[in-house]
Amino acid sequence: MEVEEMEDQGPSLQREPPHSEDLQLAPRPLLRPESSAPPESVYVDEKAVDKLTEGLLSHYLPDLHNSKRALQELTQNQLILLDTLDQEVTKFRDCNALLDLNSLFTEAKVYHNKLVNIRKEMIMLHEKTTKLKKRALKVQQQKQKEALEKEQQREKELERERQLIAKPAKRT
Repeated sequence: MEVEEMEDQGPSLQREPPHSEDLQLAPRPLLRPESSAPPESVYVDEKAVDKLTEGLLSHYLPDLHNSKRALQELTQNQLILLDTLDQEVTKFRDCNALLDLNSLFTEAKVYHNKLVNIRKEMIMLHEKTTKLKKRALKVQQQKQKEALEKEQQREKELERERQLIAKPAKRT
């Protein structure tokens, strides 16, 4: 910002040729801090001050302008680098998210296979239970049939025993 202020002051220091009243010597007190003696009055020519100021500015102002341009360029390059770095960080985050996504898909595949295996086992168990129920029904029917046959056999034997039992003859 100081450079900008100097730029603003630069053209104003390059004045028109000095007028006659400017050429007069004006007293300016000069203080010298290194001496303990009382300050002496020194007269300085305003034209000489202006010329020295112009010379000093003309000597340092171009370098300051160049430095300002270089700093602006560096700032611009830094901003570009920061943007590029931010984009790279975003890419790395996306890659990490992609790796996480891949691991999730792998995990989902494993659990899917487990579910498929459980489903197969459940189907197999269902088939076995259905077969066992059918077999149990057949066994039950067979036992009922055997029990019925046994009952019928026993009834036949009882009937036969009744027939074999001696009956008293009827007297007429």
